[in-house]
Amino acid sequence: MALPTQVSPPQVAVSDVAPSAVVGADVVAVPVLAGPDGLTLGPGAAELLDELGDDLFALLESCEATGEAGEVVERVVLDTTGLTNTDLRLVLLVGVGEGTPTELRRAGAALARRAKDRLSVATSLAALTDDTGLRAIVEGLVLGSFEFHWRSGGPQAQPVGKVVLAGLVDSEARKAAVERALAVAGAGWLARTLALVPSNVKTPAWLAEQAADVADRARLKVRVWDEKQLAEEGFGGLVGVGQGSANPPRLVRLDYAPRHGGRKVPHVVLVGKGITFDTGGLSIKSRDNMMLMKRDMTGAGVVLAVMGALADVDCPVRVTGLLACAENSVGADSIRPGDVLRHYGGRTTEVTNTDAEGRLVMADALAYAVADVEPDVLVDIATLTGAMKIALGQKTGGYFATDDALATTLRVASLSAGEPLWRMPIVGDYEERIASKVADADNAGGAPGAITAALFLKHFTGGLPWAHIDIASVGDSPNDEFEYTKGATGFGARALLHWLEMREPLVGVVG
Repeated sequence: MALPTQVSPPQVAVSDVAPSAVVGADVVAVPVLAGPDGLTLGPGAAELLDELGDDLFALLESCEATGEAGEVVERVVLDTTGLTNTDLRLVLLVGVGEGTPTELRRAGAALARRAKDRLSVATSLAALTDDTGLRAIVEGLVLGSFEFHWRSGGPQAQPVGKVVLAGLVDSEARKAAVERALAVAGAGWLARTLALVPSNVKTPAWLAEQAADVADRARLKVRVWDEKQLAEEGFGGLVGVGQGSANPPRLVRLDYAPRHGGRKVPHVVLVGKGITFDTGGLSIKSRDNMMLMKRDMTGAGVVLAVMGALADVDCPVRVTGLLACAENSVGADSIRPGDVLRHYGGRTTEVTNTDAEGRLVMADALAYAVADVEPDVLVDIATLTGAMKIALGQKTGGYFATDDALATTLRVASLSAGEPLWRMPIVGDYEERIASKVADADNAGGAPGAITAALFLKHFTGGLPWAHIDIASVGDSPNDEFEYTKGATGFGARALLHWLEMREPLVGVVG
C-alpha cells in the first residue's frame, strides 16, 4: 500500500521591506509584546497602521488581548483601495509574550495554524530578535503547519504556501539561520510522519527502505541486516522479539562524516528503538495502550531524521545511527515469558515480560556499537517506559547519563530546541531488581521502571560515556498545543540536532 501524497512545509523567504509592503501576501502578521506597561505592537505595525488607518490597539482592547505567546487577534481586510499590497485579506496580531525563543517558537506555530489554506504570509516576527529567536520562529512556523492524512479526498488543510520574514536588516546575512532552522524543523516533521504511518505499511523492512532513501539523499553510507544475517551474527534480542511476526526484524546502520576532518574526529553513535508495532507479545497490552503502538518506533524515526539533517547543520563530528527494528507480535513462534535470549556479544537475558521488548532490541544495537563501531560516545533514544510518563507527564522527556559533561550539554541543547529533558538518576542499588537466577539479567525489573530499564541497558554500553533518552512521556501529544499537533511529536530530533550542530558537542567528554 503506497503512502498518500502528504502536504509539504511552507517555503520561507527573507525580506528587508515592511510586511505590509510585501506584494502578493494575503496575510500580514505583526507581533504583540506583553510588558509591565501593557501591550506594545512590534516592528511592522507602524507601516501597517499607516496603510490601514485602523486603531489596532482598540482592536486588541476589544478582544481583551493579553499578548501572551500564541494568542492571535485577527482583522479581516475588506477594502484594499490605496494599499501597497492589494492582495491583503487578513491581518493577524500575534502575541509573543516577552519575546523569548520559546515564546517566539510558540508564536510562529500559532501563526502557521491560523494561516493554513492561505497562499502567503508576510510577518515581522523575526525582526524582533537575533538568529536564535529567528530559528525558533521558523521551527514553530514549520511544525505548526504539520499535517498527516490517509483520506481518500486528501488532507483536511494545507499549510500556508509561503512565509516571508519581513523587515529584516541584513536579510541576506540571516539566510543561513533560516536554512538551519528549516533543516532542524524538517527533521522533526519527518520523525512525526514516520511515527504516524500505520503499521500495515510500516514494517521493519519498510522502515529500512526509508532509511536507504534518506541515506541516498543525504549521501550517507548505509547497511541493512535482514533476519538471516541477524541470526547468523548473534543478534538474539532482535531475532527473539521479531520471531513471532510475519514481518521479520531489521538492523540498519547509517554513517555520516563531516566535510572537514579525518578519522581522529570524535565519533558518536545514536541508537533508536524501532518497534514498528507493539502488541506486547504474549504479555499482551490492553486495547487503550495498544492504540498508540504504531509510534513505538519513534526513537528509530528520530535517529533517522537526525542522520538525514547532519550535513545541513554542518555537524562537526562523525555520527553513526543504528535503527533496531522489529515488530512485537503474537504468534506461534513468539518468545515466551521464561525464555532466555543471547544478545550480540554473548550476554543473556531472561524474558519475564515480553512487553519489555524495546530494551531487548536496543541491547543488541548498543553491544554491536561498542564492539564493532568503537565510538567515543553512545546516545540512545526510545519510547521505553510508561514509568517515565508517570514521573514527568507529557511535556518533559527524561534522560540518564553516565557523564556529567554530556548530561549538561544535552540538557542545554534540549532547552534551546524547545524539547526539554530532565536528568534522572542511575541508582545502582536497584541492580538486584534486574537480576535473574538463570541468565545475566531479567528484562523486567519492575519499579522504579525507568531506572531499572536504564540499568538493564547500561550493561551493554562498555563503560563508554552514555546517555539514554526515554521519550515515552513525550512521544505523543494529547492535543494541538504550541508547535505540536495531536498525535506523534517526533520529540528528540530537534534536541539532538541542536546538540550535534554545536562546534564542540563533546567538549569535556572527549579529550
